Amino acid sequence: MTFEEWKTKAEYFDYNGNQIAYWTEGEGVPLILIHGFPTSSWDWHKTWDKLCSRYQVFAVDMLGFGYSDKPKNYMYSITDQARLHEAFLDHLNIKEAHLLVHDYGVSVAQEMLAAFNDRGSAGFQALSCCFLNGGLFPELHHARPIQKLLNSPIGFLFNRFLNKKSLRKNFDKIYGHKKATEVELDQFYALMLYKDGIGITSKLMRYITDRRNNATRWKAALTESRVPLHFINGPLDPVSGIHLANYCQELLPQWKVDILDDVGHYPHDEAPDRVMASYFGFRESL
Repeated sequence: MTFEEWKTKAEYFDYNGNQIAYWTEGEGVPLILIHGFPTSSWDWHKTWDKLCSRYQVFAVDMLGFGYSDKPKNYMYSITDQARLHEAFLDHLNIKEAHLLVHDYGVSVAQEMLAAFNDRGSAGFQALSCCFLNGGLFPELHHARPIQKLLNSPIGFLFNRFLNKKSLRKNFDKIYGHKKATEVELDQFYALMLYKDGIGITSKLMRYITDRRNNATRWKAALTESRVPLHFINGPLDPVSGIHLANYCQELLPQWKVDILDDVGHYPHDEAPDRVMASYFGFRESL
């Protein structure tokens, strides 16, 4: 699917008076893809066809991202994005699904798993969760300097400095040996610009504070998980790379951590075939 086709195939549902873009394709047991920051569900385009050949796949552009609405006067939070996904699943009458998540999406999934543990057999039922690189534990999350500035009380002042050049600089530092191409960078940046998404970046960045405030709850969502977990890690990622993989292996020895050599923060963009091999192996093991 091309970048242009992706937008035309978007469908929409209402969440708190906002239009939320989503995509669905394939047949079988539902699989929910949850994207990262500051990008969108387009992140999954290199794995989309292979996933859709096996499962019924759903991807949502969260509020403030991609082709969804980006209200300026809104209190963005990870917990709210988790409730958005639950509202989406209820909208489509999906009672259970597997989760495949990255970056910002790992925290959304942790909140969904925590809520799942809280309510037992009521409501949405998670069947499994696979985590790509992301800040699972705030004490291990090595935020980039620009992230710290944007998350500060004067973060809104730094929105104006976000441009394609700064995006290239930061992406080059978190990718592994294979860097994002100029075309890919243009696509990522276009989605950030859509509906003036750059202007709310500092509001979205509050997820770092959300992670600190919910650290105990979201860690318990993993250590007390009622569903199978799997981890795919790009070790060259300075934000959530090999240090996170090693910690996960120690904390959760019952679940496998696949470490992909030469890969950084975006495994599904840098090494999509290896990510698919790892994920399909995990699903077959279930």
